[in-house]
Amino acid sequence: MIRGINKQIIEVLDTGNTYYEKAYLIIKPEFCSAERELLEREARKVLKTMDAPSNMKKSQNRLAWTVRLLAAAGTGAGIMSIIFFSIWP
Repeated sequence: MIRGINKQIIEVLDTGNTYYEKAYLIIKPEFCSAERELLEREARKVLKTMDAPSNMKKSQNRLAWTVRLLAAAGTGAGIMSIIFFSIWP
């Protein structure tokens, strides 16, 4: 939901983004006379493309790699134990 618009600032209350609650977009002076609907549509488009802050992405990425590494190690250990116990007399 876009709360309001004046000649130079658009305030977006419902950003549709899990990380950001509210956004203020400052309009360039040459586009102040543009249609309200066009400015709202562009504001929504910009906010949809925004992602998590880079520090949060790094920590999530590390967690994903740690889980993958542990899954690969567990799979390898499982396969080796099957081979070892099938050969053991």
